[in-house]
Amino acid sequence: MTNLSDEGVVRSTFCEDLRRLGALKKDRFQGEPTDRALHRATGASPSTVAAWLAGDRLPQRIDPVLKILELMRSEAQARGLLDDRLAGFLDGQRWRDAYRAEVTRRRQVVGKSVTRAQAHAVLMAEERRARLAALPDKPRPVGSWTAKRLGVHPAIAGTSAGGTAGEFVLPAYVQRPHDSRLRGRLTVAVAGREALLVVVRGTSCTGKTRTAYEAVRSVCADWDLLYPAGPDSLLAALAADAIGPRTVLWLNEAQRYLDGAVGEAAAAALLRRLDQNGPALVIATLWPEHDHDLTAAPDTHPHAQALLAQAYRTDVPLSFDGHDLTAVRDKARSDLSLAVALETGAPAVTQILAAGPDLIDSYRHPTGEHGFYSQALISAAMDARRFGITRPLPLAWLEAAAPGYLNDDQRSAADPDSWFLSALAHGRTKVKNVTSALQDVAQPTGMGALPNVVHLADYLEQHGRNTRRRLCPPASFWEAASSHLSAPNDLNQLAEAARSRLRYRHAATLYRQAADAGDPSGLINLARLREEVGDLKSAKALYQQAADAGDPAGLLDLARLREEVGDLKSAKALYQQAADAGDPAALIIVAELREIPRDRKEAEALARQAADAGDPAGLSNLARLRETSGDRESAEALYQQAADAGFPYALSALAELREKAGDRKGAEALARQAVEAGEPFAMSSLAGQREESGDREGAEAIARQAVEAGHPYAMFRLAMRRQESGDRESAEALYRQAGDAGFPEALSHLAELREKAGDREDAETLTRQAADAGLPYALSDLAELREKAGDLEDAEALYQQAADAGDSDAISHLTRLRGAGDGAGMLRYGLELDGTMSDPWPTPVLP
Repeated sequence: MTNLSDEGVVRSTFCEDLRRLGALKKDRFQGEPTDRALHRATGASPSTVAAWLAGDRLPQRIDPVLKILELMRSEAQARGLLDDRLAGFLDGQRWRDAYRAEVTRRRQVVGKSVTRAQAHAVLMAEERRARLAALPDKPRPVGSWTAKRLGVHPAIAGTSAGGTAGEFVLPAYVQRPHDSRLRGRLTVAVAGREALLVVVRGTSCTGKTRTAYEAVRSVCADWDLLYPAGPDSLLAALAADAIGPRTVLWLNEAQRYLDGAVGEAAAAALLRRLDQNGPALVIATLWPEHDHDLTAAPDTHPHAQALLAQAYRTDVPLSFDGHDLTAVRDKARSDLSLAVALETGAPAVTQILAAGPDLIDSYRHPTGEHGFYSQALISAAMDARRFGITRPLPLAWLEAAAPGYLNDDQRSAADPDSWFLSALAHGRTKVKNVTSALQDVAQPTGMGALPNVVHLADYLEQHGRNTRRRLCPPASFWEAASSHLSAPNDLNQLAEAARSRLRYRHAATLYRQAADAGDPSGLINLARLREEVGDLKSAKALYQQAADAGDPAGLLDLARLREEVGDLKSAKALYQQAADAGDPAALIIVAELREIPRDRKEAEALARQAADAGDPAGLSNLARLRETSGDRESAEALYQQAADAGFPYALSALAELREKAGDRKGAEALARQAVEAGEPFAMSSLAGQREESGDREGAEAIARQAVEAGHPYAMFRLAMRRQESGDRESAEALYRQAGDAGFPEALSHLAELREKAGDREDAETLTRQAADAGLPYALSDLAELREKAGDLEDAEALYQQAADAGDSDAISHLTRLRGAGDGAGMLRYGLELDGTMSDPWPTPVLP
């Protein structure tokens, strides 16, 4: 421990006192004040302050020492250590006297030549400080440089909208073998007082700048860093001797500094700097092709070639693989940017992270005369992908779909003969030399690209799913699909999308085309659409056509229609025909119908037959029959067989049996298994059982477990039970928890309760939150609130948004507000929601 006795102080020289001051900071004050705090207070670099407190260097002035003493005195007081002895040691006047005495002593000891040398050194140091002060780019502590300022690409954000505008996203860093090698080499250079040039090499967006940034932060955190703006600034810095010991010279995209005449001069000056003492580092990043250009032709870049020949090179791999990819997946659990990159582009994680923001920016803010037309192509491709079209997109379809995404001025300005090819070329232009929005599709075998098709970039596909989910494509999109797509599955997928968005006319066309292309399910879907609009005669004919074409689902729907009118005999016969045609689901329905007259033996036989035919639901139904007959043991065994065969509902049923038997722990474990296996209502059912038994605390515990597992529906259902029982306060609390956990329906129900309680403002806020979370009918609810408040214009706009998002109830409100409140008006609006603006209420015609 530092000796602060009066005798020791009297005997000490000024430098010994400095060492004691340093020991006091290190030992008794545990390193406080920090080196950074001392650097800020004195204006001296951390290395200079460290040399003072080690007693290795005499300060040129006493003022910085006095500032250090002030900080030390404050620290001592804060720690309760400032006794009289320590206060005397830290007294500024004593240090002033000691400094003067030390200066006088040194003058007396050294001769005139030494004094002249010291004066010269001081003069040189002052001149260097003056040169540094005149530089446009000055060294600063490494810690004061941000990744963004040093040229690290911003990464994609893990949000649905692609991040806040202008936000710089820096994801978690995953070390790889090249990182360990680079950091090891830097550590050796620092310890050996070496001046080292490092070249971190990699193609665009592979992470070379981030690699260098993380290495410098790891090894040289307490150094200074100089980042010149260009070759002229680099030359000025070298002339001013700005790259001193413990300094990093940062040359991101080093070809900018080393090319041309000025670059050659800078390379020569850097070579001379590498011959001087260190430790000092020059960190350069280069693309491989730029490295080749600078070194392959010595007559063109002789100094750059000589400089780069001295470099230690680190190559950054193009992608992650093996153990490294596993490490990315581990970090992605808590880093949304990494999670999105893995989902859309593994193993090219760094390319997606770095190029994604620019890819989206080029889409959102198109430039050039062909930018808007390219944006229309990309929007159409996004819509196709989000509706489930996975095949390569035909160019003819893109060309036909795009016009509806453009306004009248944009369409009229287009050259009919060239706009599409120009827009396509624009969409194929690579961003950051890495990826493009519209990409060629490789031949399945052999070399080259498939003709006349493109693929949408994965990251844009995900961006489209998130940002366009509430938008309905224009009529040209659906019409292009019916003209240029032929795969039955694609036609069915788009028909379903059209139907869910109330574009019934287009849905009917696409369903019919799917059926004509050989998929009888298109007939089934078209029949259901006819049934939906009340045309039962056509629906029955279509169901029969589907059955005749070999789809037993047609028989099932025909049977359902007979069952709905009470004709069980005909229904059973049709269900049996479907079962005979190979549909195990029909066997289950027949078994359930058999159970009605208590023909349990035949019902069990049919359920077993369905299970043997490969439908595990048959086993579950058989288990339920055993359960209702009181054979619990046999029921459990059958439920377990159904679960093992891939029927998660059976796990939920098992959980209910265990709960009834008093095995609460086993019931909870089975419910969690059911949720993990794809049965999200299992926890809700278990919570309901606890609630019915009077165990409200246990019910809430199960609901919380479901929320933690990512299934807030259980909390929502429990809130509904509490509301039904009249416990409004508890219901509101549970609805809010479910809403906070990502279940927007809960916010809508909570809004309803708040409105009934007279808090309309809170109700509107909650309803807006539900709508923003993707609940279409919440917009209608919000519109009703606005309508009640007398704001009809805003209400109509909200109903329109809800209708566009697929809420059929909003249509009835729109027709009412617009004076067409009859059912026919609603149907017309639904069938022709994408009709021309010149005829907003055309007569509906289903093909």
